Amino acid sequence: MEPLDAAAVARLLTEIAQRLELAGEMPYSIRAYHNAAHSVLGLNVPLAEVVAKGKLREIPGVGEAIAEKIIKLHKTGTHPTLEHLREQMPSGVLDLLQVPGLGPKKVALLYTELKVSSLEELEEACKTGKLKPIKGLGSALQSHCLEAIEKMRQRVGQQRLNEAASDMQAVRNYLQQQNPGWVRVEFAGTLRRACELVTDFTLVAEGDSRRVEKHEAVRINVSDASHFGVTLLFATGSAEHVSALQAYAAAKDLKLTADGLWRQKSGVAPASVPAGEEILCREERDVYAALGLPYIEPELREGRPLFGAKNEVEAAAAGNLPALIRDADLRGVLHCHSSFSDGHETLHGMAEAARKLGYHYFGIADHSKSAFYAGGLKEETIREQHKQVDKLNAEYAAQDFRVFKGIESDILQDGALDYSDDVLQSFDFVVASIHSRFGLGKEAQTQRLIAAASNPRTTILGHPSGRLLLQRDAYDIDLDAVLQACAKNGVVVEINAHPQRLDLDWRWHQRALELGCMLAINPDAHSRAELEVVHWGVLMARKGAVPRGRILNCMELPAIAEFFAKRKARS
Repeated sequence: MEPLDAAAVARLLTEIAQRLELAGEMPYSIRAYHNAAHSVLGLNVPLAEVVAKGKLREIPGVGEAIAEKIIKLHKTGTHPTLEHLREQMPSGVLDLLQVPGLGPKKVALLYTELKVSSLEELEEACKTGKLKPIKGLGSALQSHCLEAIEKMRQRVGQQRLNEAASDMQAVRNYLQQQNPGWVRVEFAGTLRRACELVTDFTLVAEGDSRRVEKHEAVRINVSDASHFGVTLLFATGSAEHVSALQAYAAAKDLKLTADGLWRQKSGVAPASVPAGEEILCREERDVYAALGLPYIEPELREGRPLFGAKNEVEAAAAGNLPALIRDADLRGVLHCHSSFSDGHETLHGMAEAARKLGYHYFGIADHSKSAFYAGGLKEETIREQHKQVDKLNAEYAAQDFRVFKGIESDILQDGALDYSDDVLQSFDFVVASIHSRFGLGKEAQTQRLIAAASNPRTTILGHPSGRLLLQRDAYDIDLDAVLQACAKNGVVVEINAHPQRLDLDWRWHQRALELGCMLAINPDAHSRAELEVVHWGVLMARKGAVPRGRILNCMELPAIAEFFAKRKARS
């Protein structure tokens, strides 16, 4: 067999970790496999090369025992440990771990007591009341599981943005190889509009004629060169945006359809085009130009109110669209983790990776002591980390680069942070985040976040809604009230760029701007590779039409250092 690549080996390491959880093994052993899977997935060179050079032990989190397993998994696709674990429970049991709130202990109990080994069997057991009499399960869990399964069913056909982009890139490459006559192939649909969940898988190809093709689940709109712009526009959507453009075109004596753009009568339409004749649009920009509009970036095309206008078309006509932020506008990254807590790389390794990516500063923000499951930092460990930061900054002094001392401090149930004021004051910045008690009632959860935003030591409110895309819904909170508290207290609102979060939701960015909030695009990185997930956060900020001047980490190094210093002085 062909050796497995890093992604395949990482999946098997994760399966071992999950099966160890189901078997009730010690948490440190489970965490070791999860960490190893994460590190292998984040390799920036082929796994085969690392194995061949005998450098597996240099990967963070990979010791001698796990290195041996990686080699065997890579070469054979399995390992005796994995096969032994597979004998204990069927593979369908792992699917039960996808049900939000259904942890390993309950999944194991479902299997041992009821032999439930699939989502279908779980649903049937819940509907027939089989969970109710079993200690540790019960009627409340039955109702929860039925609701969760229904939500999971509704999510079928959706894919996270980063995963869809990767899959569609592979499809595009394949199709271009198979169709050398296609001059170019572009993404369209919800992927091109940078929706956090992709629901349609659409490409537009430039060929010799106009037609629609299907490639498995992918729709390919083939267009000739003269109509490529119109075809791409309609395939990208949204329906609301296209409808707004068509109405705007009609007011200009133009007719815009999926077949093309025509001048209908004399008047305000381009005089160079006789009435009834088609205006050929090789590019999307040609469509907007013919309508007398500036180009509207795909991320903005949702047909929603924007900057006081009814939609982005009216905002564009009024000249109110800002220049959208780019990846290159970020000057540094904040909210990053290291091996001091649950990261997979040393502090120095993470800082160096950020510097080599061209950033001017790096903000470490490991987990705080309440996050014991993630190796949260105790007070003595904080002092050790700060000594390392001081040493690094002495080395970086001549390189226009700085490491900022931060912490991701847990917000406790009452809204307090989990260190004393003196400890919090030792950091350059504090990211306040919720990592527990997700199910508090709306009023209690809202007040919890407002209290954290009102704490003078809080610099940034981390992943404000707590959602995990396709896994966990946002907290039940009055988000507007939370944003008002952030604005009132000068707390920066995070756009967590991790593809599972993308939180603050882009639909709330305009409200945050209206209230006067600053935002920060943070990677929440646990490895070198994850530093680059800021790209997805940038896309969310573009979708939310957040200008560069309202993004904290677009500040140059001296400016953000002053920002942190003034914040600390005020607290």
